[in-house]
Amino acid sequence: MTHLHAGLSSETTEKARLELNENPDTLHQDIQQVRDMIVTRPDIGFLRTDDDFILRFLRARKFDQTETFRLLAQYFQFRQQNLDMFQSFKVDDPGIKRALMDGFPGVLETPDQHGRKILILFASNWDQSRNSFTDILRAILLSLEVLIENPELQINGFILIIDWSNFSFKQASKLTPNILKLAIEGLQDSFPARFGGIHFVNQPWYIHAMYTIIKPFLKDKTRKRIFLHGNNLNSLHQLIQPECLPSEFGGTLPPYDMGIWARTLLGPDYNDETEYTLTYDIKVVILSEKSHKFIKKKKKKKTGILKLKS
Repeated sequence: MTHLHAGLSSETTEKARLELNENPDTLHQDIQQVRDMIVTRPDIGFLRTDDDFILRFLRARKFDQTETFRLLAQYFQFRQQNLDMFQSFKVDDPGIKRALMDGFPGVLETPDQHGRKILILFASNWDQSRNSFTDILRAILLSLEVLIENPELQINGFILIIDWSNFSFKQASKLTPNILKLAIEGLQDSFPARFGGIHFVNQPWYIHAMYTIIKPFLKDKTRKRIFLHGNNLNSLHQLIQPECLPSEFGGTLPPYDMGIWARTLLGPDYNDETEYTLTYDIKVVILSEKSHKFIKKKKKKKTGILKLKS
């Protein structure tokens, strides 16, 4: 076992071998093969290429090196193309902080029966005079950046539950095609997380209509993992055991505290200077086309990572 498996339980290590094709004997070779492909995309600033970082992409693509590199490239390309989203990508950014304090996203402490971390969104809590959709997306992406540092979650993955109760037609009208496209690109195409299921509950007819519009832009694998439960919580419980869910979803756990995840991120371990991924600026876009030396210098910059209590 290599240092890259440090902290993994024997069960999770075996799961990685069986489900993700992870082989400890060839791990460093697999990582290097992905790293060697970077020269094929001089248009992208790959600001982090260490072993731990590349490994999460390999796990997200079941150790298919070609698909892994495609995801790695899309991760950085998405950030270069949306510089305004990532120039102040940290917890105390006012927009991100507001979204987190309003419960975007919620993160349950208890995983599901398969060890997957459960994220929840109560859509009607979106106060559009207070939070832009972009800031909510930034808060979700930053939360995923923090969570994906846990190697167990790189392997076990995530579940997302969206409760559409009391989500008005007026609120839904703000979910424009461009906004939805941005979310799809940021979450489906550009982030190394394994989503085992996306569950809609209490969705009104206009959310069904919205899903019909975005469905063609979703990968087949993603479409198969989206479940529209409506008011039928029994169908949700067939996939996620009630013992893992708060009472809002018919579970046996206490009602969810909307501020718990924000307090976790903004707790005593938080440093005002911490950024959870390298912040982009326009120099990266311009200079990455001219010189790999600039990229190598930027890679030396250390990023702060929040250490969560287990």
